[in-house]
Formats: sequence, structure tokens, C-alpha cells
Amino acid sequence: MKLEEYKQKRNFSKTPEPQDKADIEKLHHPIYLIQKHDASRLHYDFRLEIDGILKSWAIPKGPSRDPKVKRLAVETEDHPLAYASFSGKIPVGEYGAGTVVIWDRGTFKNIKTKSISAQYKDGQIEFQIRGRKLKGPYVLIKTGGKNWIFKRMQEKTDK
Repeated sequence: MKLEEYKQKRNFSKTPEPQDKADIEKLHHPIYLIQKHDASRLHYDFRLEIDGILKSWAIPKGPSRDPKVKRLAVETEDHPLAYASFSGKIPVGEYGAGTVVIWDRGTFKNIKTKSISAQYKDGQIEFQIRGRKLKGPYVLIKTGGKNWIFKRMQEKTDK
């Protein structure tokens, strides 16, 4: 049921996007990735593996490494884990038409005692990204509707 919206928006006879499951190597930590998506407007699709799917947010201005900078992250439909390896061109006339490239990928680690799934339901997710480009503590904070704030957290230092 979680991927119904994803499947309804796509015509898999026309788009190269993955339909559902794929042989994804199960990593010790869940998958994190960002895809640069040059669609009607350039944006960055931020994805976290939560409960066996990729929870997804569109970040119009892209992620920032500066803890002082907040970015709008608009929640989009869930994607299958197979999408974690997708790069390609979605044809004109199809949902999300444009070029998708993997901008960053890696894993992430929960930095709270509450599960990532429970944090998602509460509207605030704190995690440590271990990507090629992004590394460190980040937070997603729900502000209302489908809107969230994505930002890097300050590193905690020992005193």
C-alpha cells in the first residue's frame, strides 16, 4: 500500500524508473541518497530508507552544509528501494519528466533513542549522514502539511 501513489503516477511502459523491488545489497545502516532532478524546475530529491521504503522530500535549493542555513523540503510520495540506484531520463509527458542523476549516496544512522519511524510520525527526524558529499548530523522538522525544514545540525563538542 505504501507505494500506491508512486505506481499510480507512472506509466512503466514509457519510463525507465523501477517499478518496485530490486536486488539491493542490505547494508548495516539504512540507505540515504540525494538525486539531482532537472525536471520542470531543478531540485534535489532527498531520500531516507524508513520501514523498507524510501521516504522522499524535494529540496528546491539543494542541501546546505552550513548549520545556519535552513532549506525547505517538500515531502513527496514514497519510492521503492530500487530507486536508490536510479539515474536516467524520464520521458517528456511522464510524471517527473527530466534527467535524474545520483548527486550523493551513502547510509545514515539514527542519533536519537526513539526509532526513525517514530521520529517521522512525530515530525522531527535527527540522523547522521554518511555520504560521499554530505557527512554529519542533520535534522528534518515538519512545519505543516507537506512542508519540512532540512538543515545540518551543529556538531556537539566535548568541553
